[in-house]
Amino acid sequence: MLSNQQLKGFQQQLQQTKQELKERLHDSGDFDLRRSMHDSTGELSSYDNHPGDQGTELYEREKDLALTEHYRDEISDIDRALTAIEAGEYGKCEVCSADIPLERLNAIPTTTFCVEHTPSRETSDNRPIEEEVLGPSFGKFDNEERNESVAFDAEDSWQEVASFGTSETPSDFAYPPNDYEDMYIDSEENIGYVEDYENFVGVDIYGKEITVYPNSQYEELKEELFEENIQTSFGDLPRYEHDPYVEEDKE
Repeated sequence: MLSNQQLKGFQQQLQQTKQELKERLHDSGDFDLRRSMHDSTGELSSYDNHPGDQGTELYEREKDLALTEHYRDEISDIDRALTAIEAGEYGKCEVCSADIPLERLNAIPTTTFCVEHTPSRETSDNRPIEEEVLGPSFGKFDNEERNESVAFDAEDSWQEVASFGTSETPSDFAYPPNDYEDMYIDSEENIGYVEDYENFVGVDIYGKEITVYPNSQYEELKEELFEENIQTSFGDLPRYEHDPYVEEDKE
């Protein structure tokens, strides 16, 4: 149990701290949040400002918001503790009503909880949603197989930009491309389709009437299959799918 002298000492300390926090907020104009960002920086417009300067000002604005919120939370905690003093409940845990050690009150005069029932003791591992957009997207290339997607992803975006030219030279590749316009990773990757045959084979709206439209890729694939003596790029077809003319004559 706290003595009347100890309670009075804590009450005076809390009231003095509350007054100091209010004065800081007032003198700083709530950290300049009472004015717009343009007014606080002396700018009439953001139109002609460099994005880097805008980013710096935005960071400072966010910091002011965080400091203001922190001060207001402290004042709220002080009011909670002062209310507990007036109700004769200061020094006891709000949850279990156990006495709060004097050492803890000296360290944190605003607390109204014991150590075991302190709210938010665990550090949150939640990350800001903005990181999903601002994170290093290209770092996901190493996990391509796990994050495989048919959508236009970060890798596709990089390839689209790299197709206009990069600083890489043939010496940067184990197997240099034949054309300087292909000096980027996976430049040989198909665009708009996955398998080679999709570029020269088509069907009707019902998925039937298979039609082959001969082109250079068709001829290249045919030569490759002929050299490997296989029917498809993934091997021979199951026996029941063989055409009659490839069946060996048993006679």
